[in-house]
Amino acid sequence: MEAILSQYETVALNDVKVWFKAAPVKDFPIDGGVCVKYKEKQIAVFNFQLNNAWYACQNVCPHKMEMVLSRGMIGDDKGMPKVACPMHKKTFSLETGENLNGDLDAIATYPVKIEDNFVYIGFSE
Repeated sequence: MEAILSQYETVALNDVKVWFKAAPVKDFPIDGGVCVKYKEKQIAVFNFQLNNAWYACQNVCPHKMEMVLSRGMIGDDKGMPKVACPMHKKTFSLETGENLNGDLDAIATYPVKIEDNFVYIGFSE
């Protein structure tokens, strides 16, 4: 389990070295998520219409080590965008990765940009 989680690390916008061209914007549901594979990583990407913003995080939920966050429900907690794991409803901030239940470690988050109607995810390697 540790090996799976160790490959995910939050990337700050200033640390982006690679902008991975994930898919056209039209392939992402409004207010929903899609799983994108980058190297050995599964990344959940969300088109959050309420905030007119895009978010990306690791797809693996650290609670039961399932690759399911892209299928989670998104919403907000006092204005903070969040995703709830579809399995056990553990919630995470889409901005910081913080576990909002307070009982798990944070998840990794990644910058997202939209350019020429394509979604790009930022990575440091």
